[in-house]
Amino acid sequence: MRILGIDPGLANTGFGIIDYKAGKFCLAGYGVIETDSSQSHELRLLYLYNRLSAVIEEFKPDAAEMETLYFSRNTSSAMAVAEAKGVITLCLAQSAVPLYFYTPNQIKYAVTGTKTADKETVQNCVKMLLRLKEKPSPDHAADALAGAITCINSGDLTLTF
Repeated sequence: MRILGIDPGLANTGFGIIDYKAGKFCLAGYGVIETDSSQSHELRLLYLYNRLSAVIEEFKPDAAEMETLYFSRNTSSAMAVAEAKGVITLCLAQSAVPLYFYTPNQIKYAVTGTKTADKETVQNCVKMLLRLKEKPSPDHAADALAGAITCINSGDLTLTF
């Protein structure tokens, strides 16, 4: 089974692909899709769509995970992330990739055993679970990998799209 984890954002969208075979996690790839802030908003969204489509085409995930986000202060940032999430959701739907959602606390708990873990602790646990030599970086990619691990461990993957 191959899972695509996504940490959504307009400026930076992290992605991480994990294979799960015989009860073990295996890293297939990860990275960040960065959009150019000098570009128009709609071109940034189009770029995100096209790059994510290329990731889906290359890795052919069986399912995807995306973190649910909660914003209470910066509404302009929240709107940009919400639009990016919409583009990501559309891209996955057009590729017939089932999508699952988890809260930040669910992801932290699934990867570290505590809902109050900081980013460094999450990165260290992802490193350990995936048997990596170094912590995955940048944060966006590490968060996406943590989300993919959560999706695999959740038992939700029996649901249909």
